[in-house]
Amino acid sequence: MDTVKYTGRPTEGNDRRSETELQVYDFLDRLGIDYVTYCHRAAFTMEECAAVRDALNVPVFKNLFLTNKQQTLFFLLILPADKPFKTKYLSSQLGCARLSFASPEMMERYLRIHPGAVSPMGLIFDTGHHVRLIIDRDLAGGSDRYACHPCVNTSSLAISFTDLLEKIIPATGHDYTWVELPSE
Repeated sequence: MDTVKYTGRPTEGNDRRSETELQVYDFLDRLGIDYVTYCHRAAFTMEECAAVRDALNVPVFKNLFLTNKQQTLFFLLILPADKPFKTKYLSSQLGCARLSFASPEMMERYLRIHPGAVSPMGLIFDTGHHVRLIIDRDLAGGSDRYACHPCVNTSSLAISFTDLLEKIIPATGHDYTWVELPSE
């Protein structure tokens, strides 16, 4: 697949895009969000996302979909790409039992996302507000633009982090919680 950049939504190949991806673009356009779309080979790992970072010249954050042991609480955690994640630090800050990765079925059910495409854009589809957004404080005051997937891992969006926090997340009806995770 060729890599292509678009200002805003892709103008070609939309007949091959998923309904979910197109709904993300519709949502961003309705809000008047400024974004760049970069279409690329599927990126499943943070290493593969490095090419996206380089092409868009913006950081890529790590997005993890987590659940408690009982699978009654669900969290979307956003943290710096190079920061290691240790569940015990997050669990204690959230006051819940140890967290683990949620199943692909739960990703699809609540966020319309599959493994490798986890993104805060999935909150658009969580109309029942089952997922709580958690953001590592190290992202505050950093780069204002960053890359995330539009619920598929064959495209990436370069968007404003400020727009994410002040426009996109509120428009989904969600809120977010800052946490401080150690860098060790």
